Amino acid sequence: MSTAQQDASAPAAGDAETSEAAGHNESGGFVVTLENFSGPFDLLLGLISKRKLDITDVALAEVTDEFIAYVTALRAEQSLDELSNFLLVAATLLDLKTARLLPRGDVDDELDLELLEARDLLFARLLQYRAYKAVSAVFAEQMAHAATRTARSVPLEEGLRDILPPLEITATPQVLAAIYATVLQRDHTPPTVSTDHLHLPQISVAEQRTVVLTRLGQHGQLTFSDLIADAESTMVVVARFLALLELFKAGMCDFDQPAPLGELTVVAAEAADLATIALPDTDEWDAPTPADDEEPT
Repeated sequence: MSTAQQDASAPAAGDAETSEAAGHNESGGFVVTLENFSGPFDLLLGLISKRKLDITDVALAEVTDEFIAYVTALRAEQSLDELSNFLLVAATLLDLKTARLLPRGDVDDELDLELLEARDLLFARLLQYRAYKAVSAVFAEQMAHAATRTARSVPLEEGLRDILPPLEITATPQVLAAIYATVLQRDHTPPTVSTDHLHLPQISVAEQRTVVLTRLGQHGQLTFSDLIADAESTMVVVARFLALLELFKAGMCDFDQPAPLGELTVVAAEAADLATIALPDTDEWDAPTPADDEEPT
């Protein structure tokens, strides 16, 4: 009887014996104990892939039960990788065993070919799993070997520390003189910030509304660009736009914009409609004028 079989048959006494019964071996891998096989799980996969052990002779239910006991004995963070690998391999073995056990009856050559391809695919998955396991072992060995190394930090020798490389000047005196003359020609006046924008005159929306009405009465329709073509400042543009909103609200004009973000065309209302609409001399956009007896704050 092998060591794995003796450990599996020994009575559980304490945490160590429980761990052995759950499927541990000295290397910490998963050990399978069946009627016709006892050893590491990877060895079982190798025998199946090499056709030295028939998949129909392997009790997958017993393998699953032993693996569950093995994972339970481990900590959660240690068993995640092994659990995912076991699920993949167990599903592959189950498909392979199902294909071998289920009767197929009389089938044609095409179906036989498909079954052979499916069987070869299952064996290819087992071989791929073994290849990944081998590569991961190589990576682990290289990482462990690299962990023992450290970079050598050596300062520069004192004899070489004071040696300067030769200085090579490629610019001619004429080039240096031209660069210096360019620097002297620059404007070295410190920048100033204008305060004219702090004292802009107030723009009356009512006055700009009259301007818009006059031009619409003359032309019938105008683009917004034409309406603000003679604006002296941004405040005039804003005032005329607010005047257009008031005229549209009063039904004295309409807007036409064929495309999103396209040119905005302002169309005047009919002359009969304009005669029936009365607008106040002031509007909500104009700031109130302080009374004569009020002192400015």
